[in-house]
Amino acid sequence: MKNVTERTSNPFGLRPPFDRTGPDERTAVFGYGDANADFYLIGDHPGVHGGTSTGVPFTGTESGDAIQDIAREVGFASGPEDRPDLENLFCSYIHMCCLPAGETPSEEDYADLERYFDAELRAINAHILLPVGERATDHVLREYTTQRDRLDLDMARLHAREIRGRGFLVVPIREPTEWEDTDREAIVARLEEILGRDYRQTKGVATTVG
Repeated sequence: MKNVTERTSNPFGLRPPFDRTGPDERTAVFGYGDANADFYLIGDHPGVHGGTSTGVPFTGTESGDAIQDIAREVGFASGPEDRPDLENLFCSYIHMCCLPAGETPSEEDYADLERYFDAELRAINAHILLPVGERATDHVLREYTTQRDRLDLDMARLHAREIRGRGFLVVPIREPTEWEDTDREAIVARLEEILGRDYRQTKGVATTVG
């Protein structure tokens, strides 16, 4: 079933529950991309993965630029770097609100925004979840798989690994600023391998670790 919206940015009109930014600053970096995507890229918050100046996730930071580069290589992204055209990929953060410079979200802040993230993820109805970094990976494994208690949160080992969850295939991505020699090649190869098979069978599969 296709989604009824063709909006690229904030397709479901989410409104953040709080605003701690100045009058001329961006309130939040909303979800962005193809609302009919099979692949869902999940970051931490704008201070880590970017978008405070563009309003687009994974833009304007070292980590964001590295992730967008991967998206371009495997055919998800094209066009301008600050507002790319995305096909079969949707991007959002587990904490979409912008904060004053130097501040990071509290545990309460993450909890306040969890329902917004979950609602958008389920509305997109993607098959493949791509959490970036430790915080996003921990959240996705806890909420969308039964595997978190069985897995150490060792991003070097989880990077580019397939983990089958409750109706999703999860492929964690190590924080790009921590990538080692083969990490970039590993995630590109994994995504290309998934794209080359019938990944839509992921929905409803039994939970196993691949």
